[in-house]
Amino acid sequence: MIKFKFGLKRRSWPRLRLSPSRQLRSIGWLLLVSLMASYLALGKTTSFQIKNFKPSWTYAEGLDLAGGTRLIYDAKTESLDNNAASQAMTSLKLIIENRVNGLGVTEPLIITGRSGDKRRLTVELPGIDDLELAKNLIGQTAKLQFATNFSLDEQGSIVIAENELVLSGQDLARADVTFDQQSQSPYPQIRLRLSDGGAAKFTAATAANIGKPIFILLDNSILSAPTVQSKITGNEAVITGSFTIPEAKQLVNLLNGGALPVGIELVEQAKIGASLGQDALHKSLRAGLIGYLAISILLIWRYRQEGVVAIFSLGLYTLITLAIFKLIPITLTLASISGLILSIGMAVDANILIYERMREERRNGLKGQALIDQSFKRAWSSIRDSNVTSLISAAILLTFGSTLIKGFALTLGIGIVVSMFTAITVTRTILSLTQIQQKRARG
Repeated sequence: MIKFKFGLKRRSWPRLRLSPSRQLRSIGWLLLVSLMASYLALGKTTSFQIKNFKPSWTYAEGLDLAGGTRLIYDAKTESLDNNAASQAMTSLKLIIENRVNGLGVTEPLIITGRSGDKRRLTVELPGIDDLELAKNLIGQTAKLQFATNFSLDEQGSIVIAENELVLSGQDLARADVTFDQQSQSPYPQIRLRLSDGGAAKFTAATAANIGKPIFILLDNSILSAPTVQSKITGNEAVITGSFTIPEAKQLVNLLNGGALPVGIELVEQAKIGASLGQDALHKSLRAGLIGYLAISILLIWRYRQEGVVAIFSLGLYTLITLAIFKLIPITLTLASISGLILSIGMAVDANILIYERMREERRNGLKGQALIDQSFKRAWSSIRDSNVTSLISAAILLTFGSTLIKGFALTLGIGIVVSMFTAITVTRTILSLTQIQQKRARG
């Protein structure tokens, strides 16, 4: 037989003695935790309200539950060495995150990885059904340039000589959508706030090119070519055109996100409906509820009053765990829900270990508070060892697993920690309170 030793010092299990005042505090503590966990976990699905305290948190749903868009790109890093390619992929991920955040997407998933010799970018946007909008937002390079002149190469692409370049996207501090109040034009315009270095370059360029155009280009296309009327000072420039408001907002989002460090090529796209995920979710919840009811019946049949205590402890465990998921927040996927259901099994196991020890100690003649103390003392080592080994497994999966596996491992780990709290603290407190009430009833 293999035995695990964790190097923990043996300590006598503390005896729990509840004076009348401590009894009231324990009851109040349990009620407070129960109400807060219920309100946070179910605040959006019940009519229960507390004045001036209305939680705005909602459960973050992953792509398999909420539906949405998945885009997979190949990054063109063939001309870069390994270090430069890695840095480019890191920058690429950050820029795409900035762009996606402008859409207001809840919990997008943006990951980089490899497929053979190619580096890939995967973007999952829960709740976004407009595939073309997502493709335009992510796939556009957004390379902004101001130039005094340009030429075309054999492929028809714009080429700007170094001495013709006035400004680039690196000189941009911020872009905003505005309207020209003087001309009363119905079209929005893009106001560019330049960095100090960019403002100095722009001032010098306008002073040297009075009466000549300055071309404003974005990704090999000319946005506008205003003629310089006079030297322009300050740190602002304006792009005008026949933009619609959505087009202007998208352009501002792209400019603020920054230009992509490498080109990307779309290799796979998918529009995922929420109906399949919701159907699987309902089936999972139905299975979980049936399992919970079956466990409740078994606990009551085998342990009677202690079984009712275990059912309450499991219910409180579920509410606390869901409240934590909402507060962090944790993106709920079918995999993460599986981790939650598995951790419920761990919580049941802890209660069963405690109650089996109580049955043994009761046969040995112990009763009352001494029975509870001794049972928890004997069960603790088994509960500790099983949960620690499960936590180690969850940590390994969280560190080395894929994104899907990490979601499972994270919810499993949180569930294990909460289950230890409810099994050891909540269950023990309730058992001690019921034992006191039974003692009073007997006189």
